[in-house]
Amino acid sequence: MKENKGFSINGFTMLLVLFAAIAVLISFIVSQVIAEQPNFWFFVPLACIVFIAPGFFMVQPNQARVMTFFGRYVGTIKANGLRWTIPFFIGRTISLRIRNFESNQMKVNDNHGNPIEIATVVVWSVEDTAEAIFEVDDYASFVSIQSESALRNMAISYPYDQHEDDAIALRSHPQEVSEALKIEIQDRLEKAGVKVHEARISHLAYAPEIANAMLQRQQASAIIAARRLIVDGAVGMVEMALSQLSEKAIVELDEERKATMVSNLLVVLCSDKSTQPVVNTGSLY
Repeated sequence: MKENKGFSINGFTMLLVLFAAIAVLISFIVSQVIAEQPNFWFFVPLACIVFIAPGFFMVQPNQARVMTFFGRYVGTIKANGLRWTIPFFIGRTISLRIRNFESNQMKVNDNHGNPIEIATVVVWSVEDTAEAIFEVDDYASFVSIQSESALRNMAISYPYDQHEDDAIALRSHPQEVSEALKIEIQDRLEKAGVKVHEARISHLAYAPEIANAMLQRQQASAIIAARRLIVDGAVGMVEMALSQLSEKAIVELDEERKATMVSNLLVVLCSDKSTQPVVNTGSLY
């Protein structure tokens, strides 16, 4: 079932018609009282009044009115302000405004089987009023349940941390993960006439039972990465020192003395504590 435009007329125009019918009815009644003769033409404006009066309704900005006629969908009215339609139409107001849905924190397993806690915020609005009203029983509840289901399915598709350089992870690739989550939720809500504007992860953490172990793992990875950077820099500095000593002919070192110098420089550059200098007052040999 798809949305289509419903029949309605500007309410102020029909209000003028209603006032005109009332004025005609009053004039008929006054003429009967004066002439003291029965005139049955007053039933015409009376019938117009009875038909027109119940058909008025209001449509607020970013709202719509879904109309049915004896159980059959006849259209949706989105024009704002005072409107008039056939009184036999039964209307139901539905909001077209943008809404937020924040899921509860769920405990799921990531792609590597690690238990994590995750939650999301979904920004959505109704796009097709007919589908939202008639295709699902409660579209707001449908959004919440399907969003949590999509979040759970997305979480098990990615690891929490990035273990490979080109792998997408929940913690390191928020934009890619948010886009995948948005597509997943939109596919599930398509049948309910709902448009997903944005979907982002609002909470992401390891489950409490493994949080300490994973924190130690992250710290170890950071220490290893820092040490690797320090060693690379130290090796470069040692190479530069030996090269400049050789080019400027400051001192001639054999292989044994070069090895000793390299060892001392690496100790000084790679140590995590301040080193104590030792002054050699004798010969290098």
